Amino acid sequence: MSWADAMAKHLPAKLAVLGFSVVLAFAGALLGRAEETARAQGPPPRVQIVPKTGSPGLPDPDTPRSNLRVDTQLVLIPVTVTDPLNRVVTGLDKDYFRLEEDNVSQVISHFASEDAPISAGIVFDTSGSMGNKLQKSRQAVAEFSKTANPRDEFFLVQFNSSPELTVPFTTATEEIQNRITFTQSRGRTALLDAVYLALHEMKKASNPRKALLVISDGGDNSSRYTEGEVRNLVREADVQVYGIGIFEPLGSRGRTAEELAGPSLLDDIAQQTGGRAYPVENLNDLPDIAHKIGIELRNQYVLGYSPTNQVRDGKYRRVRVKVVQPRGFPPLRAFWRLGYYAPSQ
Repeated sequence: MSWADAMAKHLPAKLAVLGFSVVLAFAGALLGRAEETARAQGPPPRVQIVPKTGSPGLPDPDTPRSNLRVDTQLVLIPVTVTDPLNRVVTGLDKDYFRLEEDNVSQVISHFASEDAPISAGIVFDTSGSMGNKLQKSRQAVAEFSKTANPRDEFFLVQFNSSPELTVPFTTATEEIQNRITFTQSRGRTALLDAVYLALHEMKKASNPRKALLVISDGGDNSSRYTEGEVRNLVREADVQVYGIGIFEPLGSRGRTAEELAGPSLLDDIAQQTGGRAYPVENLNDLPDIAHKIGIELRNQYVLGYSPTNQVRDGKYRRVRVKVVQPRGFPPLRAFWRLGYYAPSQ
């Protein structure tokens, strides 16, 4: 084989090797230049690519999620303070109150004494024994209504042998007045059923402060619900109950056992809620007492606290309020809601 033939045979392979070497050298030069440029520009940003796993805005059902629930329980206790003459005492500040739940001291974190809007229900007795008492009872409702504010709302439950919601929630107190103007007395007394119906209607209230005014002349002799059932319902409902009991003098009572039990029945229901029951023997006192109740509702203190016991067991928690005696004041007395049921969930 001649020298020329040998060169022709091996030249393509050498050229290929040479070309590959040139490419590597050129690539290395480019890489080196890129590294120098990168060093001059600083470190590259950190980029995290998250694969798309579902429709925009919708969580992936297979992805674990943390359920964040902020649940701070605030218990509000309305308190009325009176002096030995049963006059409402105003102007006290938070430092004059102590509060306990199940004998454990609590920190009062919320304190208010302003005249807040009220949702009030009037429970009006029209039983047969109310005959000559209806006129003064109507006047009592009128006096109670005079203490109303524009944002207050009222409803009317009338009862004799059975209760009836005759005026649902309204801000027009004249509707209630018009309804009771021509009311006739007849039938028996289903007081407990009437309170039960009123508490049910109160669930529709739009104001956080709620109260019932019960005007009746005796105990119960016609209800389906028992006193124990209504007492439990009153404990569960965040409603203050005030009662005006129109009773004959003890010496002249020729009444049934149920009617004789009227004062204690009204008082027991009212005390559970922080309200009060007023026995009336003189019909002329009715309007003044109703007006006094309206004023009392406007001059209450509201104490709020987060219980140290946060167990959600649905049990009844007893509340106690103490008033620190201000210097120079006569002995003061407090009325408050006696307790509440803890949440169960």
